[in-house]
Amino acid sequence: MNLNKEKYKFIGFIPALTLAAGLFYGCNNAEQKLPILGERDVVEREVNGQTVADTLYPKVPDFAFTNQDGQQVTNQTFAGKIYITDFFFTTCPTICPKMKSQMLRVYEQYKDNPQVMLLSHTIDPQHDSVAVLKEYADRLSVKAPKWNFVTGQKDSIYDIAQRYMVTAQEDKAEAGGFVHSGAFVLVDENRHIRGIYDGTVAEEVDKLLKDIPVLLKEQQHEKK
Repeated sequence: MNLNKEKYKFIGFIPALTLAAGLFYGCNNAEQKLPILGERDVVEREVNGQTVADTLYPKVPDFAFTNQDGQQVTNQTFAGKIYITDFFFTTCPTICPKMKSQMLRVYEQYKDNPQVMLLSHTIDPQHDSVAVLKEYADRLSVKAPKWNFVTGQKDSIYDIAQRYMVTAQEDKAEAGGFVHSGAFVLVDENRHIRGIYDGTVAEEVDKLLKDIPVLLKEQQHEKK
């Protein structure tokens, strides 16, 4: 390929629902493949006089937070792995306890699998210090780096929530002073979002637990 002869141009977005067209890949036997969620860009480039279309999938951007052990957690923490992420706060009087009981199911099933990690962001960093997050993790009897509870700058946390396609913000009218999604978000090793599940509903988490091995198998297949 002569890179000097390539010309690129964006030709628009493809809605997330159209991504379901890639649910299967084929070898000798068709195997299930999870969709990549979010809007994607299609880019045309000219190579040696011919037009080639490439697809650019949305990715979780770079981030840096601090976990319950005072250690920095970044994208590199999850390099080569898949992870499930959510948003909560330790004084949450509504959905958080239910979410954490469901995330514990994921933790217990995959605590011995180094390819699967968990990441929970506090949306109340003013209260949820490293020490508070450590006490919270200890009460759940879970440890980093398998399950990281992270804090950081409020704006950075709220911004990354949007990039995971979920809600997290202050709202004095809500119980506890915050409103946030109860979603668990499944992210692959390329930082693509591969599934969003209601973390307050056992049946949704059942689906997550079934999708995790599908994603692990898909990524193993792609590395061959």
